[in-house]
Amino acid sequence: MAQTVFVPKESLADEGRVAASPDTVKRIKALGLDVVVETEAGRASRILDSDYETAGARIGSASDATSADVILKVRRPTTEEIAAYKQGAIVLATMDPFGAEEALSAMADAGLSAFAMELMPRITRAQVMDVLSSQANLAGYQAVIDAAEAYDRALPMMMTAAGTVPAAKVFVMGAGVAGLQAIATAKRLGGVVSATDVRAAAGEQVASLGGKFIMTEALKDASGEGGYARELTDDEKKAQSELVAGHIAKQDIVITTALIPGRPAPKLIDADMVASMKPGSVIVDLAVERGGNVEGSKAGEVVVTKNDVTIIGHLNVAGRIAATASQLYAKNLYAFLETMVDGESGSVAIDREDELVSATLLTHGGKVVHERFGGASTEAPAAAPDDGASPEGEAAPAVEPGTGDSDAGKGNTSEGKA
Repeated sequence: MAQTVFVPKESLADEGRVAASPDTVKRIKALGLDVVVETEAGRASRILDSDYETAGARIGSASDATSADVILKVRRPTTEEIAAYKQGAIVLATMDPFGAEEALSAMADAGLSAFAMELMPRITRAQVMDVLSSQANLAGYQAVIDAAEAYDRALPMMMTAAGTVPAAKVFVMGAGVAGLQAIATAKRLGGVVSATDVRAAAGEQVASLGGKFIMTEALKDASGEGGYARELTDDEKKAQSELVAGHIAKQDIVITTALIPGRPAPKLIDADMVASMKPGSVIVDLAVERGGNVEGSKAGEVVVTKNDVTIIGHLNVAGRIAATASQLYAKNLYAFLETMVDGESGSVAIDREDELVSATLLTHGGKVVHERFGGASTEAPAAAPDDGASPEGEAAPAVEPGTGDSDAGKGNTSEGKA
């Protein structure tokens, strides 16, 4: 009898993404597995139950989770969901494991083999499985769209008989996946774009997208291992902050993208910087779920300051364009699941020696097994940041947000991903 893959409807009210698409359902079926999708699981992503049925899935209910061998999710399962899963079930999701010891223990006690997709190593083989990159890319795009809506003026320069409309000045802090996509999107909309990053190599990527790279001479370069940013010294932080302060005062739109795994997001913009901006300016804080890069930003809120600067702190930014985000996320999960399916038997098996497994497996056999979260050392590859490698496959900076879950990152930067 074929093993069953279950795709539930996400339980969080603000989560519109789904962990499977009609295309990935077809692919999973082709591997020899049965697929059950909870009714209306894809509705918020514009996927109808009939679309899943056409692809070969059976439409079921939440109770089908009790017999599923594999569960594909967007977010870490809740306590109630964990209790419903059968012992030995494999769960693939963005687990947001940092500071979630209680949840990890619950999954271990339930006998689940839980995988954190955001810990996928940055290697060529795993690029198609990189949920952080796929979701951060969309977050960078959506950040610009949200900023443009709040800006309530035209972004491109317009020369008309009635006069010339100046182009909006857009400053992106961080040239990782989200930052690079924000740069590209702002350029497409006609903005004059500049960006900063503590890694000197990021300057070439910024320039290739038509942006102006801003970096203090006092810093030179803060590249660390694996292409990510190292932590800045106090002097470097001060120099970078002074550069940013002078530049921000001239900008119409600022987008920040810095996150650090397991730690609060670094503060890149203080109250004085916000106060220096022109009335009507907009700041989008993509790190708001981890405390924010901007002083005064609030998770899930849009704040308007006394000097009429709008600070946008939307949660789950990639999920704001759920239909597209689900399409990419589902492909990420399928690509990883495929590596665990035996071609002859069609069954799912966990190979603890596989570097993808050792990097992402949190709990197994009733224990927390990942060394970063209390498990025994397995020589697992370093976890990836919430931003990911650049679209070209090059390493990204410190960290980037965008998934709405873990937003993990690497390194520390004075501007966040800068």
